[in-house]
Amino acid sequence: MRKTMLTLILSLAMSWAWGAGIERPKLVVGIAVDQMRWDYLYYYYDKYGEGGLKRLLNEGFSCENTMINYIPTVTAIGHSSMWTGSVPAFTGIAGNNFILNGKNVTSVTDTTVHSVGSDVANRAGKASPRNLLANTIGDQLKLATDFKSKVMSVAIKDRASILPGGHAADAAFWWDAKAGNFITSTYYVDRLPFWMEKFNRENHTQPGFDLNTSNQGVTMTFKMAAEIVMREHLGHHEQTDLLAMSVSSTDAIGHTYSTRGKENYEVYMQLDKELANFLRMLDKEVGSGNYLLFLSADHGAVHNGNFLNSHHLPGGGYDSGPIVNGLNDFLGKRFGAEGKYVKTAMDCRIYLDHDFIDGHGLNLDVVKQEAVSWLRKDPQFAYVADYDAVGSESIPQFLRERIINGRNRHRSGDLVVILQGSHMHGKVGPDYKGTSHGTWNPDDSHIPLLFMGWKVKKGSTNRPVFMTDIAPTVCAMLHIQMPDCCIGNAIEEVWK
Repeated sequence: MRKTMLTLILSLAMSWAWGAGIERPKLVVGIAVDQMRWDYLYYYYDKYGEGGLKRLLNEGFSCENTMINYIPTVTAIGHSSMWTGSVPAFTGIAGNNFILNGKNVTSVTDTTVHSVGSDVANRAGKASPRNLLANTIGDQLKLATDFKSKVMSVAIKDRASILPGGHAADAAFWWDAKAGNFITSTYYVDRLPFWMEKFNRENHTQPGFDLNTSNQGVTMTFKMAAEIVMREHLGHHEQTDLLAMSVSSTDAIGHTYSTRGKENYEVYMQLDKELANFLRMLDKEVGSGNYLLFLSADHGAVHNGNFLNSHHLPGGGYDSGPIVNGLNDFLGKRFGAEGKYVKTAMDCRIYLDHDFIDGHGLNLDVVKQEAVSWLRKDPQFAYVADYDAVGSESIPQFLRERIINGRNRHRSGDLVVILQGSHMHGKVGPDYKGTSHGTWNPDDSHIPLLFMGWKVKKGSTNRPVFMTDIAPTVCAMLHIQMPDCCIGNAIEEVWK
């Protein structure tokens, strides 16, 4: 009897320890559509089929007023923010590129690892999540299930796969154009799974073929995601599994052809078609009520300045090259020491060369003040500030908060420039027809956010929510701790 009771007590204790009785979906799927403006849900609505984006809108829950609460609005930050519920101030992902320890790096640069699936010397594989200072939904799921959950991610872009997957992911896969197939790095594994080697052989492209600017990139991403679900048996394990995926081709096509026209239309029709196929696959493989899915975007896009101007609307572009050259010339004359005061400019961030300034016995704060004064004379800038003094500047509160959220003090540089509305980062010549992003305005910062599946209510809200609310919403539904640097709040309307 005592032995039986002891066995029962131990069994109950183990059940409690492993989270038995906590209801969770079999699979969580998060999809980021790179450069998808919120209004694309409705601009193309009549052209969508019934099984893709319309299905998410009709069966799921739509957060219609989801905003990005930091600047700059770029890919690496968007993917890290979506999955950490945090902002560059804490994640350390200050942009697609930034200065780290005096070197220009990408958000996922890691020289300690090498490619798996292509030549080990290929730089495409020298990447990992080590620059990310926060953990993700997947990392928290791993912790909650004693690392029994399987977490995997895929995208054409390395940063769009690596950052969402997090630190503890079982694998992250991205496309290597030089190799013509998907790869990973030794951060994750020493060899690709056998099923993936077969997939790569069957779907190999000629080296150099750019999937980014091809609708084929959308198809290949969903095809690979489906292969992961089936070959890795996601949704069929004891604990909840997670798949993070990002559609990258929409971004490259937007950059090249802008927010309007044949090419943008066609890539969103392809997205809708592939999404519908993917949802049907999940229904069959996992069960329509067994998975929780959300779809959002890492940022939007500003309409092309030439397009806007042709319709008597304001618009333009910020070319950082002349600004850097002009600022160097001005500071050289002002302080009597010609040289490179400005190391580089990235998005809205300007990095001063501290070594040069110190080497000439100049006071950094004085140099920054002079630089700000000169930049403020340029009418394309709504505001210019020293990052260290933003809190006391006469800047609208919502904008000040986004600047502070978007600044990592070790990686974001010294000065911030805020463009006028409808202006974008990037030169807009007379023949330029593409687009870009990175600004504060709704074109860039208003993104779609749709939930569908397990426990999700049908409906919508126009209540203001933020990208940083995605991670705590998913974590709340799973009954797991939110990521360690999360600043967002759960959107309870999604399931209550």
